[in-house]
Amino acid sequence: MKKLFLFILLPLFFLGGCSGFLYTNLPPVEFQDIDYGFTTKTVLSNPSIAFVDVGKGEKTIVLVHGLASNAGFWRYAIPELSKNYRVIAVDLPGYGKSQKDAYPYSMTFYAEQIKRVADELKLDKFILVGHSMGGQIAITFSLKYPERLEKLVLASPAGIEEFEQGEGDWLRSVMTVSGVKKTTEDGIRKNLAMNFYSWNDKWEWMVEERVRMIKAKDFGEFCYTVVRSVNAMLDEPTFDKIKNISVPTLIVYGRYDGLIPNPYLNPGFTADVFQWGAKQIPNCKLHEIDNCGHMLQIEHPQEFSNAVLDFIK
Repeated sequence: MKKLFLFILLPLFFLGGCSGFLYTNLPPVEFQDIDYGFTTKTVLSNPSIAFVDVGKGEKTIVLVHGLASNAGFWRYAIPELSKNYRVIAVDLPGYGKSQKDAYPYSMTFYAEQIKRVADELKLDKFILVGHSMGGQIAITFSLKYPERLEKLVLASPAGIEEFEQGEGDWLRSVMTVSGVKKTTEDGIRKNLAMNFYSWNDKWEWMVEERVRMIKAKDFGEFCYTVVRSVNAMLDEPTFDKIKNISVPTLIVYGRYDGLIPNPYLNPGFTADVFQWGAKQIPNCKLHEIDNCGHMLQIEHPQEFSNAVLDFIK
């Protein structure tokens, strides 16, 4: 049976709640008003793409977020990474402060948007870092434009875990716009907590942001983007292509990632998934972060940043 590879960063509709409704009755937050902790700029048009641009150095690091998130999810790693390098964290079209519309969302489409940004900012060669779905986008970019990359960092990447064809079809059928829209605050909190080895209330900003986004005028377009992104990962699997990656690569992951492998469809050990992936890529290093879940750049930003910086050096 044909195999498909997929990992979903934030399962937005499964499971019940955890504790309380703290933000449901707060006023909406429009996507443009979300606080990333850094000033954003906008480049290009149709789609316009928002990004954080901080730091200076001879090398540039481009950060690509995962499913249903935005450039603000890099906020804890950016300070360390930008001490000696220029760091650009992109909002993918359909997410965050970037333009939202019925674009032909696909892994190739997103890889092309990264190239558009790099071209507009006159980046010759750079280090590309992708988290989760952003990892699968980064893989796609590296295969199409290897000459543009110095190095590739895959943080808990999608595109490596294996799924049966029927499992992929099931994921398509249950991941719906209306399902994303109807997720309650309790559900959002519990789903986010699954991304961590140990949830800490200091990350409640993610819950508040997601809950208040529900009332934003562009929330419907965001939900459409999330669903189309899931389909895009299924439509353009990369498991059988990673052996063709020609740039030096680092895979960094949390030892206790509760979402890779998928606990419902493919239970097992996270290390097995990424050890297999590292063996397929000709020039690849592997770094495991202990006591860490899927959201490694938030849960252990210092060790994550150090792993990336050591690899760049």
